[in-house]
Amino acid sequence: MRIYMQTAMEENAPMRFCQLILQQDLLGGWTLIKERGTQGSKGRFQREHHESYADAENAMIRARDVLVNKGYRVVFIRGEAIS
Repeated sequence: MRIYMQTAMEENAPMRFCQLILQQDLLGGWTLIKERGTQGSKGRFQREHHESYADAENAMIRARDVLVNKGYRVVFIRGEAIS
């Protein structure tokens, strides 16, 4: 599952992006990968390990909600539907 988000275009600030990616690891757990940065540049990565899909999906939803409150908007979601 993948969620891609961007900030709105502003005159004095460059656009920023964040993508949240959920991947299953080789040991049966799940990894939430967060990539953030300025549009057009290389982003910074952060990884969080979760034991179950439900925990990882909940972490992804919480991260999305925090970013929405900071001014990001969801551009697209790919994968299973989330609330």
